[in-house]
Amino acid sequence: MENSSSIPSKPGGKALRSSAAAQYRKEKRFAFVSLTPILLLFGLFAFAPIAWSLILSFYKFSPLADQSPFVGLDNYVRLFHDALFLKALWVTFKFVAFTVVVNIVITLLIALGIHRVRSRRLRSVFRTVFFLPAIAPLSGSAVVWGTMFSDQGLFNLVLSKLHIPPVHWLSDPNYALLSVIVMTLWADIGYNIVLFIAGLDSIPDMYYEAATLDGASRWHMFRHITLPLLSRSTLFVTVTTVVSYFQAFPQFQVMTKGEPFNETRVLALNIYDQAFGNSNMGYASAMAAVFLLIILLVTLLQLRWGRSQWEH
Repeated sequence: MENSSSIPSKPGGKALRSSAAAQYRKEKRFAFVSLTPILLLFGLFAFAPIAWSLILSFYKFSPLADQSPFVGLDNYVRLFHDALFLKALWVTFKFVAFTVVVNIVITLLIALGIHRVRSRRLRSVFRTVFFLPAIAPLSGSAVVWGTMFSDQGLFNLVLSKLHIPPVHWLSDPNYALLSVIVMTLWADIGYNIVLFIAGLDSIPDMYYEAATLDGASRWHMFRHITLPLLSRSTLFVTVTTVVSYFQAFPQFQVMTKGEPFNETRVLALNIYDQAFGNSNMGYASAMAAVFLLIILLVTLLQLRWGRSQWEH
């Protein structure tokens, strides 16, 4: 048997490899030159403020004070003895947990209904109608909904026509948070509906055709075909919705300002009030750091749970 080293290489093979390596170096250089300015700008406007906020959290900083003494971890220790912060933390988790679940259920059901529409034009109309509220500025939508929830607003006018006593939607502790949740769902469900429809469109029809031939019901097809094949879209929708609702601020600031009795005071609003209302930037920065850590932990847990579901 002849030695493999004696086998001549193909003519031009070395030149082709050299050309491919040169092309790879050019593409790598182009990617570096193109992405570096973008990454620098992203770091300047995204990571630099976070770093500055973390630094401020170790100081008793106020823009109205002449001095900003270093206090170390005192701001963080103070958080866990602050009843208002703990209340805001509880309201935030309650708002996120309830609103995310309702959002996912409603948007998935609506997306399934739109997906079953055979006419593409009619399907596009439905998709556009549901997505329109997501285009409107959230603060402007909050003003409109705040007017409708007022004592002389649309909802109480409807209740009066039905001979039902009026409800103090935004000033009653039993209804204030629920009112903001309704407004938030109206303004936000269109985005997730579009994402779910895109996920449903990516599922091949052959799975449903095979299940139909086997006599499977719609519920079994939804449970064993739609949900598993929609898991990646569901994970993406859930993560983005959770992060968005943790950062909810305009609707609370415009509609309730955290009242009544701090029943609608979320963390974002509490941070804003501490920073700009009380001029206590150091303490607000400590809140923001804890807030960032909470969002990161919740997001990582969601991603880990999603990956474990894919592995099974």
